[in-house]
Amino acid sequence: MSQIFGEFIEEFPLEHESLELSFTSSSRPIEERWRNNRLSAYFVANYFSTFLPIDENPDRREDRIEATRNTVSYVGNELLENAMKSNEENNHNKVKFGIHFLEEFEKVTAVIFTENSITTQKAREFQAFIRELLDADPNELYVQQIEKTAESEDSEASGLGLLTAINDYSAKLGWKFEIAPSNPQIVIVTTMAQVVV
Repeated sequence: MSQIFGEFIEEFPLEHESLELSFTSSSRPIEERWRNNRLSAYFVANYFSTFLPIDENPDRREDRIEATRNTVSYVGNELLENAMKSNEENNHNKVKFGIHFLEEFEKVTAVIFTENSITTQKAREFQAFIRELLDADPNELYVQQIEKTAESEDSEASGLGLLTAINDYSAKLGWKFEIAPSNPQIVIVTTMAQVVV
């Protein structure tokens, strides 16, 4: 049984472009992986930008490509860092990261996603934050989280990156939680951000 929160796409059209990468999060210390996370987000952003419709005005096309790269790389990096940071390494599940390309009428959407494993306890804590995020005004919650982060040295789960994705990049977020088939104490969480570019 799965639980879905926010705006989550479960099935994509058969004919669409996508890219998925997977990482063994326990292969190196997290500090050594930050650079690779950023590079992976830039790679996915560059890949995605090649599918943007061609604009007749070359200046506008370059501006659009640059804006798209910035948006996709920022949101992708935030999702990937969160997935790597919270992944349950003892379970040996890979972290997945990727993007789907959806085009409807004149609208182009980047659907950026991560998949990682967490303990059932962390899943409950994360779901509580998600409920708060979905029920609150994102701008007000952003200010509250900044204040909490400033007051506490243990601000690992602040959610500021997700709030920035919502507030600054108009990302629509969604999550899917599923019990891991191999271990009922582990939950596979897929985080998805939809950004119109």
